[in-house]
Amino acid sequence: MASAKAAKEGFEVSGWVDTLGGLISRHQRFWIRLGDLETRMIADDLSGIPVEAPIYVSGLARSGSTILLEALARHEHTATHRYKDYPPVFTPYFWNWFLERAQKREGPAVERSHKDGIAITPESPEAFEEVLWMAFFPALHDPGASAVLDRKTRHPEFEAFYRDHIRKLLRVRGAARYLAKANYNVTRLEYLLEIFPDARFVVPVRDPVWHVASLMKQHALFCVAGTADPRALAHLQRVGHFEFGLDRRPVNIGDADGIGEILNLWQGGAEVEGWARYWSQLYGYVADRLEANPRLRDATLLVGFEELCREPRKVLRTVLDHCRLPAADAFVDEQACRIRFPSYYRPAFSAEELALIERCTAPTAARFGYGDRPGSLAAETASLSPEITAAAPAEDAAAGSGRAASGRR
Repeated sequence: MASAKAAKEGFEVSGWVDTLGGLISRHQRFWIRLGDLETRMIADDLSGIPVEAPIYVSGLARSGSTILLEALARHEHTATHRYKDYPPVFTPYFWNWFLERAQKREGPAVERSHKDGIAITPESPEAFEEVLWMAFFPALHDPGASAVLDRKTRHPEFEAFYRDHIRKLLRVRGAARYLAKANYNVTRLEYLLEIFPDARFVVPVRDPVWHVASLMKQHALFCVAGTADPRALAHLQRVGHFEFGLDRRPVNIGDADGIGEILNLWQGGAEVEGWARYWSQLYGYVADRLEANPRLRDATLLVGFEELCREPRKVLRTVLDHCRLPAADAFVDEQACRIRFPSYYRPAFSAEELALIERCTAPTAARFGYGDRPGSLAAETASLSPEITAAAPAEDAAAGSGRAASGRR
């Protein structure tokens, strides 16, 4: 009964995924060794596969990372994780070898559990590399510990395994460039730049009023799903999806006091202020690191929700150029046609709540080009023509701000 209710709410975890996912999660060291065995068995195939300029899409959840991932994943040169790669993320070659021979028909596309209008199949791109990070850095999602991995971080075992994992995924997909949507990498960009000096980063940013509204909506949805079926909560924990739901955990950027305040606000029911402070803290950290690290600044493109929705062709071209992905105009046009402002919800904050969001986020929002009054771009969005606001929803996309997709750096 609980599983049926969860499915009705849009979040269903099949029995075999729950069982195998739980087995792998409980025995990660075994699966790491199995991944190493896989690497040795196909060493000759991997020897000629370099990891060149990997592409990372990373920002606070609901900022537009999925729509950017999907656009970039359709490029012929990129390879990324797909829904079908879970649960055996540690062994992409073995698992895909099995799937190719299982000859299971692909079912019809269904709306994903986020209820945001994005339809998925087993072949759709998804964020699964967090499974690897958690296996080697088990404290990353402890709110009481800093989640920052920077230029001084070293973990030779992880770095070797991760590099081989990427090469195996490139081999399986027959592509040249690795692409990952990994929102938690926002506190690991400098570490990734040490591992891959030619890495390219795309960081989506969104007007805080709309962003907070989307985060709150998603959190409520995932809480309902987790209450209806415990398998939903276990699945989110195993894939490293702590942004929403019953086990929500903020990313600690090294500010223990700030994280404590956010947790206290959430626990006290002050959702609006908690999310607003979290938005400001996380993106303030991003702005600080970009200002402090010229190499990181050169490797990073900030992409905001609003400009992408207004001018998708222009922004996507800038994103592709930044990622060093050649693309014909026809490809850009095809991806741009999929992007619209969301029409499936609107912020419903009171005047007092809007003022609260402004107080919490204004200084950081100004650093990303949102001016002195967060929400002004949301108001602009709401005043757009019915043809645009009523269009098919496109998850939380992205637009220009600060060093943005309009070309401002």
